[in-house]
Amino acid sequence: MNSNPNKIKEMVKEGYGSIARDGGSCCGPQSCCDNLSGVSFSEGYDKVDGYVADADLGLGCGLPTEEALIKPGETVLDLGSGAGNDVFIASSLVGDTGRVIGLDMTEDMVVRARENATKLGRANVEFVHGEIESIPLPDGEIDLVVSNCVLNLVPNKAKAFGEIHRVTKPGGRFAISDVVLRGELPTSLAEASLMYVGCVAGAQQEAEYLATIAEAGFQNIEVEKSREIKLPTGLVAKVLGEDGAAEFLASGVKIMSITVTARR
Repeated sequence: MNSNPNKIKEMVKEGYGSIARDGGSCCGPQSCCDNLSGVSFSEGYDKVDGYVADADLGLGCGLPTEEALIKPGETVLDLGSGAGNDVFIASSLVGDTGRVIGLDMTEDMVVRARENATKLGRANVEFVHGEIESIPLPDGEIDLVVSNCVLNLVPNKAKAFGEIHRVTKPGGRFAISDVVLRGELPTSLAEASLMYVGCVAGAQQEAEYLATIAEAGFQNIEVEKSREIKLPTGLVAKVLGEDGAAEFLASGVKIMSITVTARR
C-alpha cells in the first residue's frame, strides 16, 4: 500500500475538495464513487437534533455526537469537519455560551462550511483550515473532541492522537467514529484501497488503533458501538478476481465502523 504521507494527503485533499465543490456522497475521492458501487459507511442523521441536511455529505461512518454527552457552555472541536455536519449538531447542544470549532485540511470544505454557517446564522461556530497532525490551537483549550471517519485517513495516527491529547483540557474527552480492521486485508485489496475505498485507506487493526489512543495518554477508553461494513462482492471481485474474492470472503477479515470514547 502506498505509504507516502504527502501523496496520501494530496489525494484526500483532491478527492474531498471535489466533493465540497460538486456535492455527492462517497467515502473517498469523488472520482472513485463509480467503483464503490454506491458504498456508504454513513449512519442516518435525519433524526438527530440540530441536523442540517445541507451540511451532510454522507462521508461519516458513525454518530459520534450521540456518545459525546455534549453539555451547554462547552468548547467542542470537530476534526475533519467537512461541510459542518457534526459542528452544527454540537452547536445546537452547547448553546450560546458554548463554542464549536471545525478543523479541516481541505480549503474547499472550509469554504463550504463557512457558507453554511452564514446561512444558518450560527454565531457560536468557526471553521479553521489546518491538519490534525498539527492542530492550530493552544494547549488545553477543548472540553470535547469529536471526529467522524477521518482519523483513519491520517498517515501518522500517533501524532494525531498526541495532538488531540495536547489540545484537550485535563479531564476532557473525545468521541470518535472511525474505520478499523479485524484481520489483514489481502495485499492487492489493501493496495487498491487508496483508489477504491478512501475510508479503508490507512485503517489500522482495531487493537493497534486502541493501543495508539492509550499510548497518547488517554484513559477510560471504551468502544461504545461497532458494526461491520460489507464491501460489494462485485468491487472485491474486480480487485482480487473471482477466486481472490471468494478467498477474501472466507478469510473472516472484517472492516469495522467503531465509535470510541476516552478521557484525558
